[in-house]
Amino acid sequence: MEYQNTINKEFRLTGPGLHTGRTVTVTVKPAPDNFGIAFRRTDRTNIITQPALADRVGETSRGTTLGSGRNSIATIEHLMSALHGMGVDNAIVELDGGEVPIIDGSARPWLLQLVRVGLHRQESARNVFTIEEPLHFEVSKTGSVYDVEPSDHFSVHCEIDFKDTVIGRQTAEMTSFSEYPASIAPCRTFVFLHEIEPLLHLNLIKGGSLDNALVFVNKELTSKQLKRLAKTFNKDVNNFKVHDGVLNTTDIYFPNEPARHKLLDFVGDVRLVGCSLNAKFNIYKPGHKANNAFARFLMDYIKKKK
Repeated sequence: MEYQNTINKEFRLTGPGLHTGRTVTVTVKPAPDNFGIAFRRTDRTNIITQPALADRVGETSRGTTLGSGRNSIATIEHLMSALHGMGVDNAIVELDGGEVPIIDGSARPWLLQLVRVGLHRQESARNVFTIEEPLHFEVSKTGSVYDVEPSDHFSVHCEIDFKDTVIGRQTAEMTSFSEYPASIAPCRTFVFLHEIEPLLHLNLIKGGSLDNALVFVNKELTSKQLKRLAKTFNKDVNNFKVHDGVLNTTDIYFPNEPARHKLLDFVGDVRLVGCSLNAKFNIYKPGHKANNAFARFLMDYIKKKK
């Protein structure tokens, strides 16, 4: 029998939010058996604990946000991915702000902290739902497709398709959680250059930099454009360049890092069903909005089957 896990002791990470740029400290604490995973803002007079569940998600634009309005908590997906990937069933996440720090744009900083503090096996059996029949789900607006096959463990095959771009079509696979720490957790978020200026204009990605995101470029840049971008990202213009289609001074970790990052996001978003899952997931063109719709679909499916 599998048992539930929490963490041995609390840990903290501090950094700017990707969208707000505000510095936030996150404290992840142990939680009792059958508590689940929940988020809590400590900067509010009336502290509200929000369970990390798909039906509590209020926004999915460029990230997964719990709740809405003044009490919302944005960009939870990388932390959720690390908790899921490392087998944490119960934890309370406290923040003194409204957005989980982006850190390096991956789940690795959270994973390293989880490895450092270690897991504590609890008394209760793990809440695992095994999907015993094929399932199919589509989101027509995004072209996203989710196919589920019965399995005795969790695995994901992910395919992305960015036609007419430097990324193109890529696949990534995780056959078991044993592959998560080295192959999935380090993979960083990404964006296209043409998406950056409108986001900056909307006062988004204030905490974004070339240290926490891969910026892909689909066209040749003039020296004037490079100088302007170097200034925007506070980089030395003499060392600022496009290398293999990426506007970055950091090398890509894997040729298919974008597909792996989309898989990373899915691992976090699908944990919002509220339990562990045994199934093989074949996902095509996933994104936070589609992931959340799929997680809600699974929540309804699980309720009907129980």
